[in-house]
Amino acid sequence: MALSCLFHVSRVKLLRRWLAASAVLRGGSGSRGRGICNYNRPLGTASGAIQATSPSFGFLFDIDGVLLRGHLVIPAAKEAFRKLIDSAGQFRVPVAFVTNAGNCSQDSKAEELSNALGFKVSPEWVIVSHSPLSLFTQFHDKRMLICGQDPVEENAREMGFKHIVTIEDIRKAFPLLDMVDQSRRPKVLANKNQNSTIQKPPPTTDFPAIEGIILFGEPVRWETCLQLIIDVLMTGGNPDAELSTVPYPHLPILACNMDLLWMAEAKMPRFGHGTFLVCLENIYKKMTGKDLKYEALVGKPSTVTYRYAEHVMKLQMEKRGWASPLRHLYAIGDNPMADIYGANLYNRYLQAQAEVNITTMTPKPKSEEKMQRVSSAKSCHSILVCTGVYTRQGDVSADQSGSATETVFHGHRDFQFDPKLVEASHVVTDVNEAVELVFQKENWK
Repeated sequence: MALSCLFHVSRVKLLRRWLAASAVLRGGSGSRGRGICNYNRPLGTASGAIQATSPSFGFLFDIDGVLLRGHLVIPAAKEAFRKLIDSAGQFRVPVAFVTNAGNCSQDSKAEELSNALGFKVSPEWVIVSHSPLSLFTQFHDKRMLICGQDPVEENAREMGFKHIVTIEDIRKAFPLLDMVDQSRRPKVLANKNQNSTIQKPPPTTDFPAIEGIILFGEPVRWETCLQLIIDVLMTGGNPDAELSTVPYPHLPILACNMDLLWMAEAKMPRFGHGTFLVCLENIYKKMTGKDLKYEALVGKPSTVTYRYAEHVMKLQMEKRGWASPLRHLYAIGDNPMADIYGANLYNRYLQAQAEVNITTMTPKPKSEEKMQRVSSAKSCHSILVCTGVYTRQGDVSADQSGSATETVFHGHRDFQFDPKLVEASHVVTDVNEAVELVFQKENWK
């Protein structure tokens, strides 16, 4: 996502035609032959040749916990893609990689997959959590505070945001705000009376007001980020201002990636950006008595991400000359609260082709552009693998005699828990078994 998550202008225009019906899910108080590939053959691409049989289905692959564990490839992934890649190195059916990774670029994630899987993965096939932000043009000219890890500035600019402020920019402008880490506090000098006094830096007087906040992914130094984001919210964008009354509604917040946990090389899941959001929401609530609200939540399980993934697969089909309409999507993931919830909710959306008890949040379109509101897909089936966050025991309480509502819900606060939405269409051992299952269901040889 060269570190680039930029969607080409032509693709953005196409996306705006159908994205008006897309929804960011909010329902709570506030508003994811066998054998390994042959590394000796040239890397393939997925354009050019036309397959005799046109597929009418495609795959949405999560990455962490499905294809990779940290930087290590899961062996079943190589077997799965041997079935999906033809002798020319091209996909036999439409494929998109949908990840909630946010502290990376589309290009870097595609390169990582290429090296791991042994064939060329185009950045066009990779959807990261912040990809839809390029369509939120109403915020592109505003002065936005961004939070995340490198390459967060690069990602923000390539999504179209022109005036960005980083957490470090605020620290440097107002050094008295970041006080948790004593080693980073302003120097203390002893005066004649042996009392300590802070050597105050000269005041910053020309710092423009911040107009919104973008949370790209889990940052480092959470205490600093939480403190300064709260300062910005409680002062209406002027972090050094004296607090009189807390403005509410607060500044708009765009958040990417709501995963509470994710799976790396460790045996236990690791904190994700969703954990950071839990901290921010609860601190704001404790300090103000009000709920933190989001202007938009993007990344899985939001519907907007699945709409975009479907569009990517349709473009792939056009390039290959596949004439059949895309009817069935198969979303393969390891996280019930992101991958399965999102796929099932999108399936519910497809069945209704309308709002499904969720609050719509769509990018602001240009008035002269027409919006395509109907998806060609008829279903989105969820397939849960056991190589990542999910285990056969699942994310449930130890007392299995309780009702479904007692399940430990790891989803975001603003996503209402529905037991049916975290129940996968199929549970399989790994991604290779998932591909075999889909081929069998679709009678695909």
